[in-house]
Amino acid sequence: MGKWQLVKLNFGRSSVHFGELGIGMEESKERVRSDTLFSAWVINHARLFGKKPVEELLAKFLQPKPPMRISSTFIYRECKNNTKNNTIFYLPRPLKFPTNYPHGGDLDSQKDDLAFFKTYKSLNYLPLDIWHRWYQGEGFTTEDAQDLIDKTKGNTRGKLKQAGTFDYKEAFKNHKLPKVAIDRTTSATNFYHTGYVQFDWEQNCSGIKSLSGLYFLVYFEDNNPQLIAELKAALDLLGEQGIGGERSSGAGLFQAEWLDLKDASPSWENVVKPLDKSAYQCLISLFWDDDESILEQLIIDNSHSSYEIQERGGWFSDGNIRRQMVRMFAEGSVFPIEPQGKLANITPSELINKDRSYKIHPIYRSGIALSLPIKVQI
Repeated sequence: MGKWQLVKLNFGRSSVHFGELGIGMEESKERVRSDTLFSAWVINHARLFGKKPVEELLAKFLQPKPPMRISSTFIYRECKNNTKNNTIFYLPRPLKFPTNYPHGGDLDSQKDDLAFFKTYKSLNYLPLDIWHRWYQGEGFTTEDAQDLIDKTKGNTRGKLKQAGTFDYKEAFKNHKLPKVAIDRTTSATNFYHTGYVQFDWEQNCSGIKSLSGLYFLVYFEDNNPQLIAELKAALDLLGEQGIGGERSSGAGLFQAEWLDLKDASPSWENVVKPLDKSAYQCLISLFWDDDESILEQLIIDNSHSSYEIQERGGWFSDGNIRRQMVRMFAEGSVFPIEPQGKLANITPSELINKDRSYKIHPIYRSGIALSLPIKVQI
């Protein structure tokens, strides 16, 4: 039987720079997607244990049932005013409406969502308790509709507000720092700015305490103590090395905190439980597959699946060579069956010999999927 765990990444005073294709150096995302986390994790496993063990590990991930599945990272926020839990965990809002949502229908006196749709659409992430209620519990309510209407008008005090639904951006701040690049040949200078994200923290008598940061879910197919111990050690090393860009400036340093679901929040164990056979699946990671027969089952029509495509590119870490660009399904995408996914081989052609052998080693991007069961309005 598989095992779920939640991992909090506590950055303390360390800023982060998470670049993404097309946003430029002056911008930074507030979170890391599953493929980037997987790559950084495996690289540090290789640094810690060597070439042969990491090759054996990757071989396991190429099998139909990989030993581990991870979500993308999402925001957590400590909330002193939250009476239920002291931590709010945000999850991506599924791209389908929850049950009882009045889109084109009727919710008591509310004939449609015109009065609050723009506010609803702006909620890219939902607190765990709201996500669980909307997509696995009773669904959308008239009280929720009124809260969204009040928020649209600039005044809300209802349950959505109390749960932290509108406070996602309170967990972090964006800022820019000036940088100067010097050409090695001509000594010409180039002035530019780099974007950073700073998560909330406070100083107390015992040191620095993170008040917000990132977390991700991990599902181990088998309870393999040795593998789990190795992966924990590799993640600790990643925390010391830093994740994301601008690591030479001290960005991206974190401490990993592993938690059982029941210790993170009472809601988590219910969230990961399977629903009935009619349940849909919501991605909480990136997902890639090149098997057309599988994709046809996932993408039946717009009434049964809703998805966004994310282009993933980047540079090979050992040189000025671009990785092959690959398109993946993004977090929040909804499918009628559980997506599995696989590793995408993105080795640049410059690193492949004429006989199709690799000059160094193959380069993979993880499209292994992790999803949660949901109930949606069709």
